Order: sequence, then C-alpha cells, then structure tokens
Amino acid sequence: MSYAAHAPVMIKEVLAALAPKAGGIYVDATFGGGAYTRAILKAADCSVYGFDRDATVLERAKSWAAEFGDRLRLINRPFAEMVEVLREQSVGQVDGVVFDLGVSSMQLDEAERGFSFRQEGPLSMRMDGGRPDAGDVVAFADVRELSAIFKFYGEEKRSGVIARAIVAERDRAPILTTTALATIVEKAAPAPGSKIHPATRIFQALRIFVNNELGQLVEGLHAAEELLCASGRLVAVTFHSLEDRIVKRFFANRSPAQTSGSRHAPPTEKIVPSFQPLYRKAIEPQVEEVETNPRSRSAKLRAGIRLDGPSVIIHDENLGEPRRVTVKNMQKENSL
Repeated sequence: MSYAAHAPVMIKEVLAALAPKAGGIYVDATFGGGAYTRAILKAADCSVYGFDRDATVLERAKSWAAEFGDRLRLINRPFAEMVEVLREQSVGQVDGVVFDLGVSSMQLDEAERGFSFRQEGPLSMRMDGGRPDAGDVVAFADVRELSAIFKFYGEEKRSGVIARAIVAERDRAPILTTTALATIVEKAAPAPGSKIHPATRIFQALRIFVNNELGQLVEGLHAAEELLCASGRLVAVTFHSLEDRIVKRFFANRSPAQTSGSRHAPPTEKIVPSFQPLYRKAIEPQVEEVETNPRSRSAKLRAGIRLDGPSVIIHDENLGEPRRVTVKNMQKENSL
C-alpha cells in the first residue's frame, strides 16, 4: 500500500506543535505509514528515528525511505524501549517525540491482520504478529476475565452479557474469525439505531489488551520525558478516552500549575515541573478534515514543551491506566 493511501491525522497541527528545526533529532514513536516522519523530514533539515513493532510497515517504507538517506533510521522495536535503543545509537537527547496512537489505517484495511470486524479475517490483532493473540483470549479466557477485559479496555457497559455469549458459542464451536466474533456480539448486545457497531468496543478492548497498549503508552511517555532536551517537544495524538486520559494526566502531573498539587496527584514532596503544556485543552481536527477523513473524528492532540525539571515518576499510579487483567489458563505457555 502506498504512503498516499493513508491520510495522516491533523498533520498541520502536529507539525505546528512539534516545530521541527534544522539539525534537530526527532522520534516518530508510532511510525505506521510514515506520514508524520515524511512531513517532519520535509519541514526541516533534521533527522528522524522511526519506531514500530510491526515489522511489515517498516519493510513497506523501504520503497521511499532511501530518498532521505541517513536522516531517517527505521527501528523495529516498541517505543517503550526508545531510551535504550537510542543510547545504543549514541543518541542521548532528542528535540521532539510524536505519538500517533491506536491502530493504523493499514492494519485496519488488511483483513489478514484481524483488526477489523468489517472484514473476514483470523482473530489476531497483534501488532507484532506474535502470540498470544485475540483468538487465544477468546478461546481460553473465562467469563470473568473476558468481562473484565471488555469493561476496562473497551468501556463496554454490557461486558458480562457479551462475555457469557462468547463462552456459550465457543462451547459449541471454535470462534476463529473476526466476522464470527462480531456476529456473536451483535446478537448478544444489539444496538438498533446506533451509528456504532456493537462489536466496536469489544475489538478495541481485545486489541488494547493483547498489545498492552496502555502499559506501553505509560512507559513510552516516561521514555520521551527522559530523552527530551530542554525546550524539546512532546506531541501525542489519541483516538479514545483511555489513551487521552493518560496523556492528559501525564502533562497535568508535570506542569507548573499542577506540580504543587492536583485532584489527580496530591503531592508528597516539592516537585520541579518538567513540562509546560502547549495548549490549554486538547486540539481536535477541523470539520473539513473529518469530512474527508472520517477516521480522524475522535482524534485529540495534546503537546508540551520540556522544562528543566528532572525525569521522575510523579504519582503515575494516578494516570488513569486500568488495572492489568490476566488470563490464567494462558499463563503457563503465554505471556498474558
């Protein structure tokens, strides 16, 4: 698939927030189709390290990456590991980090990856193609575990009803495809008249769970804080409330207005602020962009400028990350 086939969300706003400069070093923490990376490299004579744990997207990027020479380096590692990776590359500090969170358009459009309930495909949803995947969770998790996953990671109000329906159906026959799971969910919890398919939150929950997306986000934000130089910029584009809550509180806990205490993080000691939020509240896409790219409709952009405060964990039990759910029947052989 071509780069042009996948429209980057709020690209103008991202560039304005990141403010690339000549000689700067930037991290595209969620490389995907490479749209942000290309825009950054064209905006200034700088360098970009593109991270993605999905090896297929980096392989696809080789067709155009050569035009930027050694200004672009592609890294097939999770963004949570960016500190270690960049230090291996003798990079101690960077001028900017950008996150474009969630699932990419390419992953949604490839039925064989199993991310979309609108296309027939195997239940996978692993960004790195590994195991255990969503099919393993659906096959082995009990009702309580499935219900917790749907409730915490999908914010699904009918999690128990859907979990029981899944277990009842798999007792009759294995649930092997995306459309089979979507059909079960739709029958168990129909939503007539709703613009949102009943399976939307279930697929979101499974994807977030098997990829540990929220845990990775927390680690990635800490890594960015450690890497950024003074006046460096951190930009994050989120697509659902769980991600946005974490990013919002991350900046709030570290801003001059809040490090003396907030309702999310009562201080136990004096904290030197490490970020100045760039905007008072999240930036959302313009109406024109939503009309041309419907996938942008739920996007929110938050950004901050690195201050002199040290990189430390500041009450991050209050970031809003849901508690980690485990699937006991998979513990011996798998990592969930």
